[in-house]
Amino acid sequence: MSDFTALEHDVYLFHQGNLRYSYELLGAHGDTQNGNTGTRFMVWAPNARQVSVVGDFNDWDGREHPMKKWNENGIWHTFIPHLEKGEIYKYEILTPHGHLQLKADPYAFSSELRPDTASVVYPLDNNYRWNDDLWMKRRDEMNVYESPMSIYELHLGSWKNVEPEVYYNYRDYADEIIPYVKELGYTHIELLPITEHPFDRSWGYQITGYYAVTSRYGTPDDFRYFVDQCHQHGLGVILDWVPGHFCKDAHGLRRFDGEALYEYANELKAEKPQWGTLTFDFGREEVQSFLISNAIYWLKEFHLDGLRVDAVASMLYLDFGKENDEWEPNEHGGRENLEAIAFIKKMNEAIFEEVPNVLMMAEESTSYPLVSAPTYIGGLGFNYKWNMGWMNDMLRYMEMDPVFRKYNHNLITFSLFYAFSENFVLPISHDEVVHGKKSLLNKMPGDYWQKFANLRAFLAFMYAHPGKKLLFMGSEFGQFDEWKDIGELDWDLLEYDSHDSTLSFVKQLHQFYKDMPALWELDHHEDGFSWIDPHNFEQSVLSFIRCSRNPKDQVLVVCNFTPVVYHDYKVGVPHPGEFEEIFNSDAEHFGGSGQRNGLKASSTPEPWQGQEHHIKMTIPPLAVTFWKKTDGSKGE
Repeated sequence: MSDFTALEHDVYLFHQGNLRYSYELLGAHGDTQNGNTGTRFMVWAPNARQVSVVGDFNDWDGREHPMKKWNENGIWHTFIPHLEKGEIYKYEILTPHGHLQLKADPYAFSSELRPDTASVVYPLDNNYRWNDDLWMKRRDEMNVYESPMSIYELHLGSWKNVEPEVYYNYRDYADEIIPYVKELGYTHIELLPITEHPFDRSWGYQITGYYAVTSRYGTPDDFRYFVDQCHQHGLGVILDWVPGHFCKDAHGLRRFDGEALYEYANELKAEKPQWGTLTFDFGREEVQSFLISNAIYWLKEFHLDGLRVDAVASMLYLDFGKENDEWEPNEHGGRENLEAIAFIKKMNEAIFEEVPNVLMMAEESTSYPLVSAPTYIGGLGFNYKWNMGWMNDMLRYMEMDPVFRKYNHNLITFSLFYAFSENFVLPISHDEVVHGKKSLLNKMPGDYWQKFANLRAFLAFMYAHPGKKLLFMGSEFGQFDEWKDIGELDWDLLEYDSHDSTLSFVKQLHQFYKDMPALWELDHHEDGFSWIDPHNFEQSVLSFIRCSRNPKDQVLVVCNFTPVVYHDYKVGVPHPGEFEEIFNSDAEHFGGSGQRNGLKASSTPEPWQGQEHHIKMTIPPLAVTFWKKTDGSKGE
């Protein structure tokens, strides 16, 4: 009997699309057979006429280590004694057309540094010792929906580097990034994909090694160290994950065994002309096992706290990014990819069964319903969705000269019509500050002072608005240039007062945000928000109340999106009492004009803006102020 027979049940589940840990079956694994230690190889290549393992250890000669075909469904296997960690290898595949091709291992845990493309034997049963037990326990007990969440999105290679295209190690990045992000008060770091990819400027979104930590920054254990250190310092880690498509590089998944295997055989379904990539065949069971296992792999093996799933809309719709002659409807005549929808639901169900209390965030840019609802009520099963509508409306509004904002007031109020239809994250991501879109600061209109004032007002409004928060690196200190994916952030700007003050503003905004349960506890519930006045388009002023479960925690928010100062401005309040300004984005130490309300405002028992009482205040220019009752009476 073969030593491989103990794996037969896993092989069966793999072909059924139900092997959630297929990375423990396929790929290169340390093993012992017939008293010899070495490496076991398994690969799925059903159309191949022959498969061999090749590398430096056999002079890349496919005759030396041919693989045996397990079954008619196309799993090939072999065991090579004395082959140890660090050896490079590929699969030599004889296609049904008689061509030999070399492919990297789809399940490789490590790869050569680009431009080299071979896989590297890196056993899964490593000896890394985690020290994040306290974090993992706290994560399991946390109600993430009713907790503050502010995410710092970053691309490792262009945050800082040795020189363009020469990068630090994950361990070095841990030592640099964690104190910085922690000091600013973020709760999570989100990394652009660190799965292996051949082209630096794809930022990791066009992948060849789904299970391989990119060797640009070190080894899998180096990355474990990065995550471990984040957790020990109280920071969660989210990874961008790309199940929607893969690149066409010759050593990757494209026509892996000479035929369409991981991609659809139907080119109209396979091709993503917008990106020059290929769509996974979501209806194929082995592909389901591959992708679901991959998500679980990152969450389990690297203790990640969540995945941000890239380009979900491109998975959901057959016509995404395509002309009329580039797609064909589904069996019901619609544009939805029914197989992808079923796969997404199956994937999320599996993930939350295997790794509860993680974040599954969909970057979904359409109005597809129930993205963040459970599958048992018809949802896709994510627990968060990026609010792309809010992002587009707000950036369009903020880029306008304040003179014209009153004609577009609906752009800042419309989001509250649907703010509680999903569990939303408010994202200002890398996509908004690259390819000629300008940096967040440079989107802002006006002179030098007004640009910074607009930026502070925008960020303060973002943190007052229902939904969790995400901001791309560099925006926190007002980088003028858009993101340079080759190079690093303009750290020298912090030598200038306006940028240093902006960084201080973001730090204090985070601390204020975390101290105010009203700004996050009921983020996803209508009881957490109520308008005071959304209608004052003439002055571009709006006011509202954020609430927590404790009525005493109510926070009044007043926003002014013009450079005009309004004195003795009346704002309705639902209850009598004294109100104190507790945060002002126009404070002098943030670089503002210093138009502040130093004295408490006592309410007057005269109705205003639909409320029974009102207070008078000074509203600073291009600014957001936060107010709270101070007399100890209940806000109910």
